[in-house]
Amino acid sequence: MIAKYLFLPVFTLATVTAFAPGDPYTEHLNGTDVSFEMVPIPAGHFVLGASHKDKAQKPDELPNKTIQLEGFWMSSTEVSHDLYDIYRNKEKDVDAYGQPRTEGIVRPSPPYEDPSHGLGGASFPASGMTQFAALQFCKWLSEKTGKFYRLPTEAEWEYACRAGTTTAYFFGKKAKMLPEYAWFADNSEQKLHPVGSLKPNPWGLYDMYGNVAEWTLDQYQADAYAAISDQAIDPWRQPTALHPRTVRGGSYQDDAEELRSSNRIESDLQWKKRDPQIPKSFWWNTDSPFVGFRIVRPMKEPSKEEQKAFWDMVLGG
Repeated sequence: MIAKYLFLPVFTLATVTAFAPGDPYTEHLNGTDVSFEMVPIPAGHFVLGASHKDKAQKPDELPNKTIQLEGFWMSSTEVSHDLYDIYRNKEKDVDAYGQPRTEGIVRPSPPYEDPSHGLGGASFPASGMTQFAALQFCKWLSEKTGKFYRLPTEAEWEYACRAGTTTAYFFGKKAKMLPEYAWFADNSEQKLHPVGSLKPNPWGLYDMYGNVAEWTLDQYQADAYAAISDQAIDPWRQPTALHPRTVRGGSYQDDAEELRSSNRIESDLQWKKRDPQIPKSFWWNTDSPFVGFRIVRPMKEPSKEEQKAFWDMVLGG
């Protein structure tokens, strides 16, 4: 379970519980033909932040710190439209008996316009939602499946992206091979592409770079890493304000250096610039078709009480 505090206490490697990797699995949603793959990410430690050898490093990626993470599963792809639309559309959301699920479910309000700006389709990444909307989807999915799904922390995201590597990209120091793994400014034609259509990283995760940038759980803070102790366990910068939150991975609009494993992106109020509503939508950003998300599931499942406390904390319950 993610700690209630900014960072968990410091322990030595010898005292950390090591969770053996689980098996990959496919989650099938009741009453639909939609499913998604979850990939096991083993417990371990890694260096969070940019290498001092990375010439593209930015100040907010330093100082790098060696941290530890417990095991979790991560979705092999970004959440696709066909999956997110089951949550959005109450007619598609049915139980094991084919009956509509309505009790206590909070669903997104209608968007001001197409959140993907016409760039999407069933197998394309869902995009344009706020972090709040992504979290509400995770809560809905957790209740629907009986498994605890949430957004990854920044640390979990980078650890899974690096997949045991220490270079700027998981395939090496330079971006020459990036078109094999990512849709970005050089090859995307300024549009989204179906999830999982290029090569995965060494741990079987697709589109960790490019296509859509991905929400994490963290509040963005430029000097956040300065507060992390070496050997910290599962650090999480708990949000205290609506903006900025942290996004990772870069998108189809970005240049290669923005897709580096350690690159951090802060959310921007300009992502709602054209929203005419007062107050502006809690669910949608009119101007961020380049932002989506993927999900994780901790291997150490929190109790129902802990899950409720988590949702109350992150959703203001």
